[in-house]
Amino acid sequence: MLNITEIEFFKEALIERKLKIETNLSVTSGEMNAMRHNELKDEGDHAAMSLETAVDNAILGQQSKELGEIELALDRIKEKTYGECDMCGDDINIERLKVKNFARYCITCREVVEKG
Repeated sequence: MLNITEIEFFKEALIERKLKIETNLSVTSGEMNAMRHNELKDEGDHAAMSLETAVDNAILGQQSKELGEIELALDRIKEKTYGECDMCGDDINIERLKVKNFARYCITCREVVEKG
C-alpha cells in the first residue's frame, strides 16, 4: 500500500503529464487545422501532407488514450484505490508505477489482459 507522500508524488506527476498532453493535443490540432488551409502545389505536397497528417493522427490518438488513463488514475487517487490492481486487487509494485504511473494492473494481470 502506498503512503501519503508516495500518492502525492504520483498525483503531481500525473497532473504534470496531463497538462503536457493537453498542451500537445491543442498545439497539434491547431497545426493540423492550419495545414488544411495550405495551398498544395503538386502531388509531392499532397503526399507529404498525407504522411504528416497520418503521423499526427496516430500521435493524437495515442496521447488521447494516455490522457484517458491519466484521468482514471486521478479518479482512483480520489477514491483511495490508486495503486491497486483493477483485476485482482493486489498492490501494483511501486517500481511499475514509477515507470507507468497510470498503470491499472499488476504485472501478472497485465499479461492476462494483453493475451485476452
